[in-house]
Amino acid sequence: MTDKVQTAVVGVSGYAGAELARLLLHHPRLKGAPPVFAGRVDAKDAARGGIPLAEIHPQLADRNGSADLKQEPLSWELLQSRGVEVLFLATPHEQSREWVPEALARGLRVIDLSGAWRLNEADNRAVYAFADEGPNRPAEIKVRATATQAQAVYGMPELHRAQIAGARLIANPGCYATSVILALRPLVAAGIVDLDRGIVADSKSGVSGAGKPPTANTHFMYAADNLSAYGVFTHRHTGELLEQIGVGASQIVFTPHLLPIPRGILSTLYVHFREPQTAASVSRVYQDFFATSPMVRLYGHTLPQIQFSVRTNYADIGFQLDADGRRAVIVSCLDNLLKGASSQAVQNMNVMLGYGEAEGLE
Repeated sequence: MTDKVQTAVVGVSGYAGAELARLLLHHPRLKGAPPVFAGRVDAKDAARGGIPLAEIHPQLADRNGSADLKQEPLSWELLQSRGVEVLFLATPHEQSREWVPEALARGLRVIDLSGAWRLNEADNRAVYAFADEGPNRPAEIKVRATATQAQAVYGMPELHRAQIAGARLIANPGCYATSVILALRPLVAAGIVDLDRGIVADSKSGVSGAGKPPTANTHFMYAADNLSAYGVFTHRHTGELLEQIGVGASQIVFTPHLLPIPRGILSTLYVHFREPQTAASVSRVYQDFFATSPMVRLYGHTLPQIQFSVRTNYADIGFQLDADGRRAVIVSCLDNLLKGASSQAVQNMNVMLGYGEAEGLE
């Protein structure tokens, strides 16, 4: 990598893409090298060099030149001519499945915000029904997908910091998955959770977690003044929980809910312990696990709330024990567009490039 790294973002028009652009535009290591923004551009906009970023996201316009930036027509030639070294994809899963192998072949390092490369186990990936793994696909397509998956590192620095540092492909975690994994992995890894009693993960997210295109379940008349469960036993993030926490499908129940708020996630986790614990012993597990993790905040006597973490880049974790120390309720909160997506992608970039992990995020 050169001293001045050139990045590019494909998919800036979405909610997560907007936050990613904001973070990269103000990142102290990228001053003077704003991201190249690329994507679909029709003929009319192509004639004027692309779509001005300020038209896509007026809130990003500032006095530092961002108002002059444009989303240009995407091509590999464009990325090469601009000297792009790190490519962020805030694109649909299938689009990332198609583009990532080509990007790697062209020498780019990729941070993919979709679910295209997060899952190592074929049984867990089946929920996506990726076309390149279909029964009628040519063998060379399947081989390419397998080879690409083998290069992917699950992009949660708190778990895989060393692997991320040398990675060419980082699969940014899902938002729900981030909130649940960070809260549970330390306890399960310490061997104190009674997995035979099962874990319940009850998660609630703001509407932006469903993405920008409106659906029948996310428009105002449905979501406002409502709370609804969805994806019961079938949500795409379940496989991430199994692989990254280290539990079996029968040992955890994960249920997501749609909150009538714009953004934010609150996950409430219910666990049983193998032996009685104290608040001090559980706190020690978390403190030791996250001792070098600047983007995780541990709470003491209070529990996290969405309003504490929304529009910040932190994951907040707190817990309370029952009287006999055999059960705990853990609460984990984050902003689904930031630590659940874009700021985690920037955190991964920092680790990948050898920057301070929290640069541009605190």
